[in-house]
Amino acid sequence: MQRFRSPGALQRFVCVFSAIRNLFVAPRSKRSAIDLHLHRLSAMVHWKTIIGAAV
Repeated sequence: MQRFRSPGALQRFVCVFSAIRNLFVAPRSKRSAIDLHLHRLSAMVHWKTIIGAAV
């Protein structure tokens, strides 16, 4: 719980961080470099649409 003021703040951070991490990090499997690159590109497009909708 380093640098978090309360357990609630830590929980909120972990909840949001895990959702974002799951979007950007590809599942562990044997994938080619191009597949990983395409996964990250699609994650960025998805992220930008979410951010655009939130603003």
